[in-house]
Amino acid sequence: MQSVSVLGGWMSGGGHGPAVHDYGLGADQLLSAIVILASGAIVTASPCSNRALFFAIRGGGGSTYGVVIQTTIKAYPMTPVSAIQISIAPNTEKDVPAFMDAVAAVHTYYPDLSDRGFSGYGSWSISSPSPIIENYTGSYPVAGFTQIYAIFNTSLPVALDLFSPLSNKLQSLQNATTGLYTSTRTYAFPTYWAYYSTLSNVSSPIGQSAALGSRLLDRRALTSDLPALKSTLNTLAGDPNQFTSTNIVFVGGGAVSSPPNDANSSAVNPAWRRSYVHNIVARGWAPGTNASAQQAIHDDITHVKVAAMKRLAPDTGCYMNEAD
Repeated sequence: MQSVSVLGGWMSGGGHGPAVHDYGLGADQLLSAIVILASGAIVTASPCSNRALFFAIRGGGGSTYGVVIQTTIKAYPMTPVSAIQISIAPNTEKDVPAFMDAVAAVHTYYPDLSDRGFSGYGSWSISSPSPIIENYTGSYPVAGFTQIYAIFNTSLPVALDLFSPLSNKLQSLQNATTGLYTSTRTYAFPTYWAYYSTLSNVSSPIGQSAALGSRLLDRRALTSDLPALKSTLNTLAGDPNQFTSTNIVFVGGGAVSSPPNDANSSAVNPAWRRSYVHNIVARGWAPGTNASAQQAIHDDITHVKVAAMKRLAPDTGCYMNEAD
């Protein structure tokens, strides 16, 4: 069976991925599309034909305006990629507050790192049902943070120099306490495909039992009020018994914030153009969990955790493909 690939809701919802910081969102790649309308008519949508439809299918949502059966999209030459992987964990349960301070500190560096060319995916939790940090052998493996920081067409020595502000910050945090584990791994890939297949080629199970919500975080949300940022992250972390996970989609800035000249033909949420992080919070439940308990988890995601992100970033919004 073949996948619908980029013809589906990924591109029509906006479309984020490991390359979008350098080349733009999925919706920015569309040059034209052939669409079957509800009337049965088959039309071409492009900057020159059916422009309103072209606007709508570029970020306005999948399965809404018609069935896209063919697209013409942009292509790019392969490029080398350097990557730095940072992992942080508390050594014991009593070190979780120091761990959360470190996670908050890392968040404040995202805008400047993005402006220097970095992007990537990460995740963290204070109580994960599965290990977050690969090969971590510490005494408190249920909590951890890991993040990829990739930079295209840049040598690893230059990448490390550009990354040094955060490296120095992490070193100072570790020097200030014995309660944190930190590690750094570096990679130099000859092509984007080598980078993607090694660090980003993750297939998630289909049909998971979980509730999630998200928010786009701009520079103000990430840097202007550290106590507010810490409070929000602690709300997202929740109680250890909630087993909450947060995914950091650090792909904004770059080409996402400087879209092509035809950006006015895009229905992508405008907040994408000024945000650096698409932050996703999720909780799951075990098979057999009753409906009221499931609803309580949904309510916690929407009315507690997403609400906290809305207070932190009141002027942005969310990514429709990963909303609550």
